Amino acid sequence: MWRIRTPLPQEARRTLGQYPPFMAQVMYNRGLRSLSQAQAFLSGNPVSHDPFALPSMETAVQRLHKALQMHETVAVFGDFDVDGISATALLATALRPFGCQVIPYIPHRSEEGHGLSIQAVQQLAAQGVRLLITVDNGISSYDEIAAAAEAGMDTIVTDHHLPPHRIPPALAIVDPRLPSSRYPFPDLTGAGLALKLAQGLHQVARLPTVGHLPTLNALASLGTIADVAPLLDENRSIVQLGLSAITHSPSPGLAALLRIARLEGRPIDTEAVGWMLAPRLNAAGRIDSAADSYRLLVTQSPEEALGLAQSLEQQNRLRQEMTETAYQQAKASLTVGAQEPALSLPKGLAPLLMISDRSFSVGVIGLVAGRLAEEFGRPAVVVSQGQEFSRGSCRSVPWFNIGQALYQVDGEVGGFVRHGGHAQAAGFTIATERLPLLGQALVRLAQESLDTGGEGGQEAPALPAIDVDMEMSLGAIPRDIYRWLQALAPFGPGNSEPVFLSRGVQIADVRPL
Repeated sequence: MWRIRTPLPQEARRTLGQYPPFMAQVMYNRGLRSLSQAQAFLSGNPVSHDPFALPSMETAVQRLHKALQMHETVAVFGDFDVDGISATALLATALRPFGCQVIPYIPHRSEEGHGLSIQAVQQLAAQGVRLLITVDNGISSYDEIAAAAEAGMDTIVTDHHLPPHRIPPALAIVDPRLPSSRYPFPDLTGAGLALKLAQGLHQVARLPTVGHLPTLNALASLGTIADVAPLLDENRSIVQLGLSAITHSPSPGLAALLRIARLEGRPIDTEAVGWMLAPRLNAAGRIDSAADSYRLLVTQSPEEALGLAQSLEQQNRLRQEMTETAYQQAKASLTVGAQEPALSLPKGLAPLLMISDRSFSVGVIGLVAGRLAEEFGRPAVVVSQGQEFSRGSCRSVPWFNIGQALYQVDGEVGGFVRHGGHAQAAGFTIATERLPLLGQALVRLAQESLDTGGEGGQEAPALPAIDVDMEMSLGAIPRDIYRWLQALAPFGPGNSEPVFLSRGVQIADVRPL
């Protein structure tokens, strides 16, 4: 479905009159309605909010600073996706100049799953950890953080996921989505919050700001792009600085990854990170352990970096094969209605697609769900089914908040071990016997969202939609359009790459890529 935006109103045409008409239309479509907003957006001046405006940041920084002064062992507990890996590497890198002994811990996807575990807490306590910092997770780990306190550890949670009803008993919780938060920008990622913690620490320690250190900016931008965060406000600045760092002064690990991905010597943009670098960094955690990806991001050895990059390349190829096999199997189940291994799939286009199978690898279910959601324009839930417990990954569409939906059905369905996520991506672990109830509850909520116009008033189209900024005949395209449009970069969620429509054109050539 083509959705063509409303032509620029006359008042906006006057307000933005110093820009070419197509540029004024594109900026207006992105919410830049005044001249001052447009000028600020195009200026490229970095936006960096005060880290101490984040909830509990003062407490977190003071405790971390004390740990450094007392030479305590600090554990950084991350996640196995790019945001979690980047956040872990960022904080470990930021603490290195202090001479701090940092124990990085990235859980194993298939053996441990997302988030803290009692096993991990016990292991870290045995290693003498007295301060535990979570990055990109922790907001839903009540029991585990309580266990850490019993083991003599203070915990600082840095997380950007939706907070549950029961907040964990951590020393400090740095999450811009807490109801009490007054931080002006709530959409930082795990890596973005790790950067803010590092900034706060350097302010207290009276060291030069880390905001301009290329390596930290590069790591923060990786997590921000890979987590599909809105590229607005502070995120846009993080990505602008980070892409420049990756292009002009990459770390040994990123330099090796650029070489393997055949991006060496090219300007790096969000597309290169999202489609070339991030999948390779994600591959290790999808196939086995994400340790190789972490080591790649922190190594100072070009030789070690090249070997790690080559390993990630091999794992990424295997990941592609596994994803394609699972995707074709999932699509086949959609054509046969509600037969096993499909769950909650009536014939035709259901309001929500949910597929469960014992053969699905937990490493690729999120990718399969994403492809289904994109192709069919419906929320998709793909489940790796186990004998006793099953793990699911969810990808959604603008009109349905899948993260909130899991919270809504929690009490009704029961059986959740854990769940969490965002509006467009989430995950869960649940008792296998509760899967049918979960499917029914989510389908019902998706149908209600369709009937009422969708999340946040978003139109819920019957087909996947393409938003078109404006119509423009090919002959009317100005020669300097590329230069103008690049001033809006980096492109991503919240600031999508402009799309124009020309009618009545003749196709001269088609080249499959």
